[in-house]
Amino acid sequence: LAALAKEVYTIEIVAPLAQRARGTLSSLGYRNIHVRTGNGYLAWPEHAPFSRIIVTAAPEDIPQALVEQLAVGGRMILPVGPTAGDQELRILTKSENGITTVGSLPVRFVPMVKPPPG
Repeated sequence: LAALAKEVYTIEIVAPLAQRARGTLSSLGYRNIHVRTGNGYLAWPEHAPFSRIIVTAAPEDIPQALVEQLAVGGRMILPVGPTAGDQELRILTKSENGITTVGSLPVRFVPMVKPPPG
């Protein structure tokens, strides 16, 4: 993605994995990838709107914060569904009139961790 986009923002909930990713990406010379330790459900509002969002863990429902942070004309691809059930890779496109969702194919991803209540 770093070769295709001006800037890449990635969120990792497990702090040691985020730290390792920062170190690895830096040692490989990537300067346009920004790693945040945090919860993907909340996205990264300080840098929104995003033209593309790729989610690599499955929420049971599409997180509203991600939809809100997607730019008009933007696309998001994410697995959606329960941990112990059918998941589907979906492609969302945001327009001035709302969101268009296309189910793509059955998948199995690790669950996306919800933020604590409150």
